[in-house]
Amino acid sequence: MSVGRTGEVKVSERGQMALPAQARHRWGLEVGGTISWVDLGDAVLLLPTSVDELRDELLAAADWEAAGVGFGDPELANQ
Repeated sequence: MSVGRTGEVKVSERGQMALPAQARHRWGLEVGGTISWVDLGDAVLLLPTSVDELRDELLAAADWEAAGVGFGDPELANQ
């Protein structure tokens, strides 16, 4: 599998999304497995919980002052 793949998934009425099988297999995600998510203000980043160290580094590097004002989007401010 190539690194850097992107794609789109649909959100169901219940708010569920299906991660493509290739990504689940690559990251060892089994039924009942967990994924961490990071709200970046203008995007949501999904990370396998196996990379918690990366998540912590991303959180430390985030511009939370800009996030607090919605990255220029008043609808995102203070969410």
